[in-house]
Amino acid sequence: MTRHRTKQIKIGNVRIGGNNPVAIQSMAKTRTSDVSATVSQINRLEIAGCEIVRVAVKDFQDAKAIKDIKKKIRIPLVADIHFNWQLAIKAIDSGADKIRLNPGNIYKREQLKSICSAAKQAGIPIRVGLNSGSVRGSGDVVKRMVNSALSYIRILESFKFRDIVVSLKASDAAGTVEAYRKIAGLCDYPLHLGVTATGLPAEGAIKSSVAIGSLLLDGIGDTIRISLTDRPEEEVRAARCLLKSLGLRNFGPEIISCPTCGRCEVDLVGIVKVLEGRLSALKHKPKARPIKVAVMGCVVNGPGEAKQADVGIAFGKNEGLLFKKGKPVSKVSSGKSVDLLLQEIRKLV
Repeated sequence: MTRHRTKQIKIGNVRIGGNNPVAIQSMAKTRTSDVSATVSQINRLEIAGCEIVRVAVKDFQDAKAIKDIKKKIRIPLVADIHFNWQLAIKAIDSGADKIRLNPGNIYKREQLKSICSAAKQAGIPIRVGLNSGSVRGSGDVVKRMVNSALSYIRILESFKFRDIVVSLKASDAAGTVEAYRKIAGLCDYPLHLGVTATGLPAEGAIKSSVAIGSLLLDGIGDTIRISLTDRPEEEVRAARCLLKSLGLRNFGPEIISCPTCGRCEVDLVGIVKVLEGRLSALKHKPKARPIKVAVMGCVVNGPGEAKQADVGIAFGKNEGLLFKKGKPVSKVSSGKSVDLLLQEIRKLV
């Protein structure tokens, strides 16, 4: 795919836009003023693979807490500001790496001028973050979101501020895709992709993947957040899975496994879960060639899929046939299959 070319923006030690990889974001779900709980969750998010984290800033206690949080985390921190423009100033003073503003509730010109001045002095960007539920006016939601974003961008640009990131999140996949496709043709600022209020994990991950995946396949998008009514670590895992499945990021070996059926005569589900858990502990080089590992349950498609993978096993009754680079190598019992696969994978990573 050919990526939509956007301006490069620096957020802490992470760069988005330009030729940089699509970055993964999430949001802490703790009260920001609870420094200990927030730091603990952010550090767990980093371990899970989060590269940029956002925190809610509801009051000045939250804004002040950013200073202490920043001392104890390694990934860039974004302050999420609504309604009170002065919270943005305080968050910037406390060391936030980026500010998210909602045009639906912070829009007075003089207030924006003050925020831009503080952000420019601190050398940090501003995200123009629209949600369909908070955009002002009436009529077509997508049109209002796009027009609102462009108007807001023009105001920031009038203050000679151009370190801008843009998001236009609707609560439905179709509206989200339409909004981002339109804005992508009208500005060159990096786009933060997401669907707002997606719901519980299964439905939310599917809805987000439909919208975000469609846009990424179009070459649109520089950073993503999959919003779920769940632990934030699950948002990161879903995002990594999406980027990996599109071939945009490499997070280690990819497992290709069949859904099983009545022909399967081994505990394939158990084998794949154990393999996945042990693979997560393997170190990998982000720029290395992606490795595919096939674990197939029967002879219908198993040998063919295993042959196409770097390494794979096609199972029959209680044992399987190991394939390496398309060639059958040896038989293996189901009980020893994970150890043997890991042994072969280590030679490739």
